[in-house]
Amino acid sequence: MQGVALTSEELRKLLSCGSPEALALYLYRKAGLPLETALDALHFTVPQMVSATESLRQLGLWEAPVSRQPPAESPSYSDEQLHSAMRDPNFSKLVGEAQRRLGRGLSTEEMRTLLSFTDYLRLPADVVGLLLAYCVERNRRRGVRPPSMRSIEKEAYHWADENIDNLEAASFYVQSQLQLHTHIQQLRLQMQIDQRRLTAAEEQYLTTWIGMGFPDESIRMAYERTCENTGALKWAYMNSILKSWHENGLHTPQEIARGDTGPTTPQNTTVKKSYQRHGGSLTPLAKKAVQQALAEGQEE
Repeated sequence: MQGVALTSEELRKLLSCGSPEALALYLYRKAGLPLETALDALHFTVPQMVSATESLRQLGLWEAPVSRQPPAESPSYSDEQLHSAMRDPNFSKLVGEAQRRLGRGLSTEEMRTLLSFTDYLRLPADVVGLLLAYCVERNRRRGVRPPSMRSIEKEAYHWADENIDNLEAASFYVQSQLQLHTHIQQLRLQMQIDQRRLTAAEEQYLTTWIGMGFPDESIRMAYERTCENTGALKWAYMNSILKSWHENGLHTPQEIARGDTGPTTPQNTTVKKSYQRHGGSLTPLAKKAVQQALAEGQEE
């Protein structure tokens, strides 16, 4: 990676995030090296790669491609073109794989959509096979029915936009996303959300916090502080705490204990209930109340 030059703004942002992995990944990409080999070249684990990528996104240093939305209708293929495609053993096998994964037969329009993945988006058949398996597994983990071809099509466009067009890149992406999903579900249970699925917005909050580099214990600390100060889980309030820590370079519990001066209530946030957990440290509000009570001679 010789000859890589950084602007002063790039350097400032990279130093402010406090992530050696993000710095290494940025230099790797700046050198024009292929992303699909970054995992092995940088000796990253999948969680490290996910965290580094999200950190660069937060800093505005991860160039996101222009996202293409699927057209209202898939590219038009005539019956003759579809029949010709079915004579290709690779496409015929892909249709069979899709039917097996989805547990049903495909309509003619769905087969045309599937054809667009290999013909229009230029995704290899083996990559599309992995795409199908990923979409089905993602829905299974969320406890919902198998995906529609329309939702698979949206994911296919995302893969094409991100240049996930070979087995190595696709395998890395699927592995990282499924590990991220497992991590999110573990955090969901730690936050005592066990009677329902997370909403898309809630999943995005957790993904962002993981990407900021917070270990589970620190996220748990922010959760407990949110409950203590508001009486319930308030996602926006919890996000304000974690954003404040992140902006001040506080990520581990030890860093937070040394550098945090205490929670503040964001503007326009109504505190409905405040309580003190047994054995927990007093919040600034509680300390003020105790001091006032002592001054008035009301403390027994």
